[in-house]
Amino acid sequence: MKHITIYTDGACSGNPGPGGWGAILEYGGRRKELSGGEALTTNNRMELLAAIEALSALKEPCEVQLFTDSQYFSNAINLSWLRDWKKRGWQRKDGELKNPDLWQKLDELLETHRVRVSWVKGHDANEGNNRCDELAVIEREKLV
Repeated sequence: MKHITIYTDGACSGNPGPGGWGAILEYGGRRKELSGGEALTTNNRMELLAAIEALSALKEPCEVQLFTDSQYFSNAINLSWLRDWKKRGWQRKDGELKNPDLWQKLDELLETHRVRVSWVKGHDANEGNNRCDELAVIEREKLV
């Protein structure tokens, strides 16, 4: 199984508002940058979409180390919130789950790949996260 490193980030102007996402995939000394945006979205949607697009770009099942500055995303995976939401029919314990469409797609991708999610502090010393932020902001600015 290939070992891939992924960095992701999302950005949004207003919440909701125009947003962008960026992702970097690294494998075998090569680096691929992905990015995109939406005219009316939220920061959390962009964070999730960055991970979804990055994992969707993998052509075969891989072992992935994914770095994100989104505690929403990292906690959902690492604290088993995603598993619990799925068991409840895509509902939170205390009500509606936001972004169920993206969580369901992410769940499918997590079934395909072995993914470890690590939280990194945003706008800090992590070069990969900082570059993803740049990509996300570039995409967001195209929509402002």
